[in-house]
Amino acid sequence: MRKALAQNPNLLRTLLGLSFTLIFMLSYAVYGATVSPSYYLYETDATVTVHDDIEPVRIYQEDQNQTTWTWSIPADGVNLTWVNLTAVELSNGAEVRLINSAGLFSHPLLGSQDADGFSCSDSCDYNSTHTVVAEEGGEITIKALTSTDPARRSNGTVYSNSESGAVEKARNAIAYEHSPSLIRIEIIENGNRSTAPATTIETVNEEFASLEPFSVDAATEFLWALAAVVGCFSMVLIPSFTVYFAANAKEKRDAVRLAASEKEVKDALDSDSNE
Repeated sequence: MRKALAQNPNLLRTLLGLSFTLIFMLSYAVYGATVSPSYYLYETDATVTVHDDIEPVRIYQEDQNQTTWTWSIPADGVNLTWVNLTAVELSNGAEVRLINSAGLFSHPLLGSQDADGFSCSDSCDYNSTHTVVAEEGGEITIKALTSTDPARRSNGTVYSNSESGAVEKARNAIAYEHSPSLIRIEIIENGNRSTAPATTIETVNEEFASLEPFSVDAATEFLWALAAVVGCFSMVLIPSFTVYFAANAKEKRDAVRLAASEKEVKDALDSDSNE
């Protein structure tokens, strides 16, 4: 190292300059890798329709002593995502059925805030009829999806080389026609009932709303990238410079000792010549 510095006095300054240049270049490269204009985030607008004003049809089966209430809801099948049923004022043992011939995905944990680790694509049942029995009466809720594909609801991400291409992909991901879209509710109660339970059906239809390029906080990401690169370079440069400065200090100590020895020899020679 000393010989190299003797041949090039600016070597240390060159190494430091090159190191900091590489740090900034790699920091920018790391930051640039986190921001890709080829990824776009899209959002949807959800239209919630509440069907609570449909009169039920009453059917009494005398031989079984059961009363069946039925509701038919002409839901809009364009981009239909959610079908949620709530039935209240149920009698003990009432059987509630949510029926759609095109099929729906449902599970007791679907839509629950306590459903940690729950995945509808893995756990939901796909059937044309979903049935829940109100053992103690009261209220029953059935939530269902027309598809387990998350790209069809709320928001999502698409990859494209242009914004127009991303918009087209987003619209294609959302586009869906659930057919037939007629929703049927059946509630079967024991006994000859004259008062129907109260029911509410919510259907959710979504459409493309907006799209923007994926981006991150430039300042924060740059600082994290810079810190990471500085740390990596420090692991390489600090030991090298430590060895250099230690060797330089040793050479200075040796030079001091050599000068002291030469002085002692000179003093001894001068003393002998005086004698």
